[in-house]
Formats: sequence, structure tokens, C-alpha cells
Amino acid sequence: MSAGEIKAFERFKAGAEEGNRFYQFNLGKCYEEGVGVKKDPMLAAVWYMKSAEQGHAPAQYNVGHFYRTGQGVPKDLAQAFFWTLKAAEQGDEFAQFNIGLSYSEGDGVKKDDALAVIWWRKAAEHGMADAQYNLGTCYQSGSGVPKDQPQAIQWYRRAADQGLAVAQCTMAEFYAKGDGVTKDEVQSATWYRKAAEQGDAHGQNALGVYYFYGRGVAKDYKQAAFWYRKAADQGDAVALSNLGEIYANGFGAAKDEIEAYAYYNLSAIDYEEARKEIEKLEKKLSREEIAAGQKRAKELQKVIEAKISAKKAEEENKARK
Repeated sequence: MSAGEIKAFERFKAGAEEGNRFYQFNLGKCYEEGVGVKKDPMLAAVWYMKSAEQGHAPAQYNVGHFYRTGQGVPKDLAQAFFWTLKAAEQGDEFAQFNIGLSYSEGDGVKKDDALAVIWWRKAAEHGMADAQYNLGTCYQSGSGVPKDQPQAIQWYRRAADQGLAVAQCTMAEFYAKGDGVTKDEVQSATWYRKAAEQGDAHGQNALGVYYFYGRGVAKDYKQAAFWYRKAADQGDAVALSNLGEIYANGFGAAKDEIEAYAYYNLSAIDYEEARKEIEKLEKKLSREEIAAGQKRAKELQKVIEAKISAKKAEEENKARK
């Protein structure tokens, strides 16, 4: 805790006690994040509430979040909805998005898909990619609005153009199937690559598949193995199985049936197809080789779990900044 943080805390405290809603919000932030003072979620909630009662939208949003999560106050979805709505009515796009979620899921309010669409549209028109994606799903499924494939694609594309990986994968799937757009595997591969390069496991595995079969890109087993591994390192069951296939057949890597067995073992926890491959290998391998594969699976699992934990910590650090 630096001297500058302590000085800022004291300045915010003095202004908050005089009734300034902006200082009250900042003081709440200090207590929430431990800036210049020890973390105290209850005091954070107190000062956010004082600011929220004076109409400060970011404070209203935070009060809603605290009630939704039970942070510093008893969990209360009705109160969460009440305060989030106040922020949403002032144009806060994050609040608008969450009000859409509340109506979609029936959290703190009666479920109403049409009202979910209204609030997601407000956030989407502010440029919020997650809201644009959700609006796309509504038009695609006919939830709260009549089904409209062109509208769905329009909103998915807007979210994808902003870098939302799930929307990029959705665009890739449209182009792969020719669903609402002209079928184009090159375009499909391009969208999967955009998602893959952001670290999206589904996009990485799909791009690996495209390289494996030469769909929209030149066939390249080494590139297939490269992208499968990226997804497998995030615990993606299909990618783990695909890596098993790489090692089982020597595609893009030296043939190694023990390594293949290990990857299939990890995949088989969630993926039925991998279990079938294990049965095939067990007919070929000796008991000693099977034991070696099981041991290797445990080693790989530790490595993958460590990578997943490191990535999660990195994401949490970015969020705090």
C-alpha cells in the first residue's frame, strides 16, 4: 500500500463525509479493492449505497452487483434488480445488459424474453459486444422476437468485429454450413483463426481440424497439432482426443501410442469418442504400455491444470487493472 494510495483514500473519505457522491463512490471503490485501506466489503457497500441514493449510476450498478453476489450485504436478487435498473435507466450499458439477463433468466423479476430483448438492444446499440451477441441468439432462436436469420447474423457480425470470440466462432459456423450466408470455408477458417488467436479453445480446436483436413487452409498436420495442443492445454476434451489421434497415427508428430493413450485417457472423462479409441489401443498395447500411458496421463493432467490456473490468475490480474 503506497503513500499515494493512502493520501487518495484520505481525500476521498473527507469528500465523501461532506456528501459528495463522486467521492462516496471512490471511497466505496477503495474499500472494495483495498486501495489505501484494508479491504472491507461491508463499508464498500455502505459508501456505494450513499452514492447510489444520490443518483450516481456507477454506484447504483455496484450496489446491484453487491446484492446479486451477496458481497458486503445479504444476497437479494430483487434488490439487485432494483438498483441495476436504476443504473440501466440512466444509460449504463453494463446495467442494461444485466437487466436483460435478469429478464431472460427470471432473476429477481418475472421472466420476460421480450423485455430481455429490449434491454439487450439498448446495450447493443451502445456498442456492447456481449449484448450484440445475445441479441443475435434471440433473433436466431425466436426468443422474445420473431425469428430473423439476417438480423441474427448482423448482430453476431457486429459482436465478432469487436473481437468477441464466441461470436467469431458463430460466424465461422455460418460460413462452414452456408447458413444464411454463402458457404465459404476460407471465411470460416478466417473467423476461427480470429477466435483461436485470442486464446479461445473452441476456435483453436476448430482451426486444428481445418488444418488436419485442409478445409479453408492448406492441409498441414503440424499446424493441426499446434492448434490442438493450444486447446488441449485449456482442458478441451475434443482437442485432447484429437491430439491422441495425432500421436496414434504419427500425423504431424512422431508416432507414440503411449502418448496417444494418455491423451485419450484425459479426453475420455468427458468425451465418448475417446473411450472408443482407448478400447482400440488397449487391444494393441501390453499391460506395461497401458500402465505407462496411465502414468503419463496423470503427468499431463498436472501440467494442464497448472496452465489453466496460470491463465485464470492472469485473467484475474487483468480484470483488477
